[in-house]
This record gives sequence, structure tokens and C-alpha cells, in this order.
Amino acid sequence: MKYHHTVIGIFRERPNRFIAHVYVADVLETVHVKNTGRCRELLLPGAKVVLEISDNPNRKTKYDLIGVWKDGIGLINMDSQAPNKVVGEWLAEQGCSYIKPEYKYGDSRLDFYFEKDGRRALMEVKGVTLERDGICYFPDAPTLRGVKHIHELTKALEKGYDCYIAFVIQMAGVDQVYPNRETHPEFGQALDEAEAAGVKALCLGCQVGEDELVIDRASQNLS
Repeated sequence: MKYHHTVIGIFRERPNRFIAHVYVADVLETVHVKNTGRCRELLLPGAKVVLEISDNPNRKTKYDLIGVWKDGIGLINMDSQAPNKVVGEWLAEQGCSYIKPEYKYGDSRLDFYFEKDGRRALMEVKGVTLERDGICYFPDAPTLRGVKHIHELTKALEKGYDCYIAFVIQMAGVDQVYPNRETHPEFGQALDEAEAAGVKALCLGCQVGEDELVIDRASQNLS
């Protein structure tokens, strides 16, 4: 996926989860943050960030914060909408005969339903931005919705679906993702139970640029 009209800024502060104050060419701007997660280890005063200029002249904020540089890692994409977009592009290259995003199943709306080789499949997508010592963890904050969707995937196995949870690593050079049991032990337990039942976990690595995010490696192929 590609972004249009990006600029570089310097992060100052984040008053709440929706907005941040960023210097752009020495002018302090209020920008929209496209990630409601905590991101405390990323959005540090003085950090260099990537902003996308909005094409909507009626918006209150001119910019969206979509990326940040982290020492030792490089550029991290932190746009929470990007993982679903790049997974949609990736699925289209995997020989799927049908792909439907935002699929209503049971009591949930899952990220993708797709068909491949005559099989029906469901997929939930998780964007990963939390890194420690070269390993990524998910989530960076408790996610009751994430636990609910894992349980929904586990139940769908009994109906004959192939089920996947795809972790999109929004940075280069990292290929491992583990559940963040310290932050949300229930998520880790749900993932363990799901994998034991047959839900497949994919780690999808990305090429990250100031104006793009592309999946370029996968720990497991669709089957």
C-alpha cells in the first residue's frame, strides 16, 4: 500500500490517544494519530515521525501520524488501518478465488473471509508495533475484542472453516511475534487454546518506507 504526500516531523507530546503535537518545519501542529494503542515506547519527545497530509480540506487536522523511527529498529509504521490493507493485497497474491473483508460471522465481524482451493477460510488481522530486544509482542494494551475474535475463530473450526490469525509486523528486521502475557494474559491463553485446536498463526513481515508498507515475508503459507 502507498501513502500520498508524506512529510517528516518531530514529535513533542500526545495529549490523548487521538491527537499529538508535532513540529513540522518548526511550526507546532496538532495531528491525528492513526493508532489508539498506547505506543508509549514509540512516541517519545524528540522522535522523528512520518505524517501523511490529508486530502480533505474540511478536516480539523491537516496531518495523520503514520510512522515513527525507533533507535535500533528504524522506521515503524503505526497506522492501525494499514495491516488490513496490506493483508488484502497479500491475499490477492495467494491464489484466493474470493476475498471478502469485514465479514460478519457469529457475534463478530472478522477481518477477512476468503476461499482458496475449494476451502472456506476466516482470518483476523493484528498489527504489531511493540518490539523488545528484536522480538515483537501483541497486544500493547488489553484487548477484549481480540480475545473474542480468537474464540470465534476457534468455534468456526467446528464448522469446517480454515482459520487464521495474521500478525502483521509493522517494521523491518523482526520476524517473531509472541503474545504479551504480561499485559494481557487472557489473550495469550486464548491464542494457546486456538492454536491447539487448529487455528493457524501467521507472522507477516513487512518492508516499511516513509510512503509505503508491503508484506514481503511470511512464516507460514496458506494451506
